[in-house]
Amino acid sequence: MIMGTGVDVVNIDRFAELLKRTPGLKERLFVPSERGKPVRSLAARFAAKEATAKALGAPAGLVWHHCWVENDTNGAPYLTIQGTVAQRAHELGINRLHLTISHDEPVATATVMAERLSPEEMAYLAEHDPSARGILPPSTSQ
Repeated sequence: MIMGTGVDVVNIDRFAELLKRTPGLKERLFVPSERGKPVRSLAARFAAKEATAKALGAPAGLVWHHCWVENDTNGAPYLTIQGTVAQRAHELGINRLHLTISHDEPVATATVMAERLSPEEMAYLAEHDPSARGILPPSTSQ
């Protein structure tokens, strides 16, 4: 069941200017593995963080470093979450996040779909697509 969707668009040139004008912004927004990416990729990753927040209902208190984009061995992007973002996903019963990002001057965009899979659907994925990206680990908080 789809629990939420989010989309965000970032003007790459404006984002580059913001990074230049605001010392430390890159460190506040991105985890170390993201910081060395080109500006167009950073803009797309920022859009992914914003789209994730929207898919989760945009609650106050989400931490930027608790959501980031990684790439699989084929280069496909996927989300990794922890802390405040993972807590919100678990509160909503979300156990899978889908991500697509793109950048083409002058914009970068990201779309996130938050899904709650049934135990049967999770078992099907484990059997037929064990490398399924976006599956969230079970909540460790009680």
